Amino acid sequence: MLARAVVRAVEATGGYAGGVYLRSRTEGLLLMAVVAGMPGPLFRPWWRVHVNRPFPAGEAYRSGQSVLLPDAETTMRRFPQLVAGLPFPFASLHEPISAGPQRFGVLFVLRDATPGVPVSAVDREALRAAAERAGEELAALTAAGAPVVWEGDPVPVPPPARDGDVRAAVDRLTQAVLSLDRLGRVEYVNSAAEGLLGIAASRLRGQMLWEALPWLAHPAYEDHFRAVYLARAPVRFAARRGRDPSAASGEWLSVCLYPGHDGVTMTIGATQPPSYAPSSMVRPGEGVADGLGSPADRAAAVYRPVALAIALTEAVTARQVSSVVTDELLPAFGGRQLAIYLLSERHLYLSWETGFPRGFLDRFDGVSLDARLPGVETLTSGRPMFFESMEHLAAAYPGIPLDAHSGARAFLPLIASGRPVGSCILGFDAPRGFSPEERTVLTALAGLIAQALERAQRYDSETALARGLQAALLPHRLPVLEHVATVGRYLPGTVGMDVGGDWYDVIETGPGTVALVIGDVQGHGVAAAATMGQLRSAVRAFALSGNTPEQIMRGTNRLLIDLDPGQFASCCYVSIDPESGRSWAVRAGHPQPLLRQADGRTEVLDLPGGVVLGIDPDAAYPVTELLLEPGAVLALYTDGLVEKPGTDIDTGVERLRASLAAADPTPLTETADRLISEAGNSADRPDDIALLLASRTTPNGSPGAIRSA
Repeated sequence: MLARAVVRAVEATGGYAGGVYLRSRTEGLLLMAVVAGMPGPLFRPWWRVHVNRPFPAGEAYRSGQSVLLPDAETTMRRFPQLVAGLPFPFASLHEPISAGPQRFGVLFVLRDATPGVPVSAVDREALRAAAERAGEELAALTAAGAPVVWEGDPVPVPPPARDGDVRAAVDRLTQAVLSLDRLGRVEYVNSAAEGLLGIAASRLRGQMLWEALPWLAHPAYEDHFRAVYLARAPVRFAARRGRDPSAASGEWLSVCLYPGHDGVTMTIGATQPPSYAPSSMVRPGEGVADGLGSPADRAAAVYRPVALAIALTEAVTARQVSSVVTDELLPAFGGRQLAIYLLSERHLYLSWETGFPRGFLDRFDGVSLDARLPGVETLTSGRPMFFESMEHLAAAYPGIPLDAHSGARAFLPLIASGRPVGSCILGFDAPRGFSPEERTVLTALAGLIAQALERAQRYDSETALARGLQAALLPHRLPVLEHVATVGRYLPGTVGMDVGGDWYDVIETGPGTVALVIGDVQGHGVAAAATMGQLRSAVRAFALSGNTPEQIMRGTNRLLIDLDPGQFASCCYVSIDPESGRSWAVRAGHPQPLLRQADGRTEVLDLPGGVVLGIDPDAAYPVTELLLEPGAVLALYTDGLVEKPGTDIDTGVERLRASLAAADPTPLTETADRLISEAGNSADRPDDIALLLASRTTPNGSPGAIRSA
């Protein structure tokens, strides 16, 4: 279905490529689900887009509006970060895929740039129609119970089959001629290609170009291919053929790329060695004296920090930053080992490692800044250190333990805005040189990593503060009451490790009454936790002052508006007379409570309520009278227990109702554990959860019940 949507949009708007981003199981993260008209691996850094980052797909999803970029100037003005990574003249059209209140992702089309000419109304409407049709089909899948989320890599959409073949005249040329489709697969090979490349035509056809000719997969050449697939202007460059592109030997070939609407024609011929060569393609000392390298080499050097920076924008915690570095940095330079040490109180502590022998780095964990070790001295001096072989490392630091006899190492200082953060160690399996460009790029990357880690440490500190504040403000224990049993549970969210503003409370409001309270402050972090504490204190103060449930809710609403924290909150308050079982409930925009009858029948109570707290100073909050009878359980909860991304909240409420109906009401603690266990086992829970259960007990201690009065 997504493939059809992309093909419809590309054809209707005169594009040459396109794709679809879908929401993922990680809140705020879009993943490219399908891609058509361009080789997906060349655009791997853009497979993941966060909705809050300055990229057109993210803005289209976040705003629900079209993002139309007819030329490079418009793109540069609105999204300079995108242009930094893709500095080519092309147009891109982005349309959110929605159906009513449901938003599934973004449909995008790439086409030739039209400088100074805006996207026409006809093309805008064609793109919108394709997105609307896709939204309707995805909504139908959702209604059928299929989760519309994406996981994994994008699926390539093959181009339509073409009739005919390249003219026989091409076989008379002495140059190799290859025809590539929009996904980078070889469709046609002329006769000369077999002799020049030494590969049978049958082995080339149908293969990805970079798999069939791996020497073209070097990063120095990637920008040339990106340019031809995006800007669609002819590209010419010199390439060295061989299994090892960095070897000094190898035949130089002239490569020409001629793009078209449905593919790329490629010619390869013999040529003289260029007057300059990318220095990352030769051994140290064999490049150009000034070390600048070729334009392609410089482009690759610029692109690598941009690609890593794009990925780092999505990393929140120190572990996520380290994982991004492992995925992006090591492959770019052919590294096999990575270690990251973070500075704390003048000692370096191991934060992340991969590729090293198990336990080898433990001996360096917690070393002082006075130790003479390369990982320490690179930070104290602020100078990166490169060792082209393990022998060089051993000579510079006699007696230092080595994890291998052969290889190379790079030690990079992690410094952000002049503040030391830690050290990064890159390891390579074989001896190698580090060209001036590589040293410059690695040093720049270390600065990006340091900034991301510093940001992550601040985030972790704020998270710890919010968690501590949340724990301090929630009740440490619930009161033991006569005739009423209560159980509370709280779980923080797991996605992003944000702490929310969910709370619950049980208040002895007098000798003859007890109150159950549950609430949810909009937002996450320290601000939400602080507002939660203020609201909990306010509700408790109003309740202990003898106010009615309606007066308590109105007073708390006005207090939140007067405080003006820029947040709002939902709340449900139930006052119970344990002796008679009479109860009074009031609700402010909070999910409806559940009621389990004595015979197991469970329903969602239909309590009238007012708007959430903090919006309308004159809001009214009607009160509903209930009666507690033996045999039932009342469940109050926050939306984190019933709401999942991509799923209607009513589905979650029904799932909770069924779980409560199937639960044994005694003991109440086991019922609470059962209701919260499914959500507690989820590794991608974006919101926190609060649950409060109550039952009225008889004189012999058996559970009580509640029924609508």
